Amino acid sequence: MKKTLVLGASPKPERFAFKAVELLRKYGHPVIAVGLRDGEIGETKIQKELYVENDIDTVTLYLGEQNQPQYYDYLLKLNPKRIIFNPGTENDELIKMAKNQGIETVEDCTLVMLRGNYY
Repeated sequence: MKKTLVLGASPKPERFAFKAVELLRKYGHPVIAVGLRDGEIGETKIQKELYVENDIDTVTLYLGEQNQPQYYDYLLKLNPKRIIFNPGTENDELIKMAKNQGIETVEDCTLVMLRGNYY
């Protein structure tokens, strides 16, 4: 299973980030949820503090491009195997930075990837 960090997690059930945390857990992936507000998604606690261990396989983004620059250094230091840019989060600058560091970048929907068995 792929340990996944959801950046932009939300305790609001109507948000795609909320649905992604639920579906990742349903498919057996360990999940770290990082968001602007404390809360919970099922048994997963949303933390405001940035997760700093280097054991993340995948980061899946739920932050618009305009809200990403403050996380560039953080994401590159995490050095995940890949970063998924969900619809609405595409960012050419971050994609280039990640690729230059050898991080795979994927422009796709985490929910579709999980349901389509190509996560």
